[in-house]
Amino acid sequence: MTNELPNAAETGWKSQAYLVGGLLGLVVGLLAAYLYARASEENSGSPTRIKAVDALKLSVGVMGVIRQITDLGASGGK
Repeated sequence: MTNELPNAAETGWKSQAYLVGGLLGLVVGLLAAYLYARASEENSGSPTRIKAVDALKLSVGVMGVIRQITDLGASGGK
């Protein structure tokens, strides 16, 4: 182990990736909440309960997207 600190170039791209990923997650999450609320309001006027099976399907889909993003980082975007 060395006591050297990482240089600015090494940490700069990571900070940028975290910032862009966080902002994209925020935007996508807000858009999803807006669309859910709008669809619920149009159909029944009040929010409907999300069934466990539907939550499981959604989480599997999100994990698939996360895996694809991880694969992009592993392959260098090729």
